Amino acid sequence: MSGQHASSQTAARVRRLEERLIDAGLTSDDELDGIIGRLLSGASPANGARVVARAWIDPAYRERLLADANAALEELGLSMSTGPQPQRFTVVPNTPDTHNVLVCTLCSCYPIALLGPSPSWYKSEAYRSRVVREPRAVLAEFGLELPAGTGIVVHDTSAESRHMVLPMRPAGTDGLAEDALAALVTREGLIGTAAV
Repeated sequence: MSGQHASSQTAARVRRLEERLIDAGLTSDDELDGIIGRLLSGASPANGARVVARAWIDPAYRERLLADANAALEELGLSMSTGPQPQRFTVVPNTPDTHNVLVCTLCSCYPIALLGPSPSWYKSEAYRSRVVREPRAVLAEFGLELPAGTGIVVHDTSAESRHMVLPMRPAGTDGLAEDALAALVTREGLIGTAAV
């Protein structure tokens, strides 16, 4: 089955689900459009980069981010809320001994507000299945060669829970301001398929 055919089948299934919710009186097209609009307005990897840069320059913020990421996001005017309940959000820090990478093995759950729309490869069945079984090989295909002693932890996102990687701060960036640090952070670094 081609990727385009699978995408059109998924779109048709989503629309049927939307129609059933509307027919049941649980929502309307306007409400659904509003939810999608709120979700995508301002959704950008620049948001995640701001969070990372703040954590790099402010150790107290980093601690709060790792302890309660939802609350730490609010300090920067960001949120994982798309409805009445915010999604559970965790930030996982890379260290010299541990590298984190994200996947949604069921579909393509992803923190859109902080990373922008997900890349097509993140949604692909090949990535979703292989990164769990052979993460080191998949990361190498992205150009990320990790030392043999570095452990890799794969975090599976879900509809209820989202994750973001906190990359290690690059060497030689001590004198950079927060905005300059944020400019170094990529979406792939926030997913864990690249270093920063």
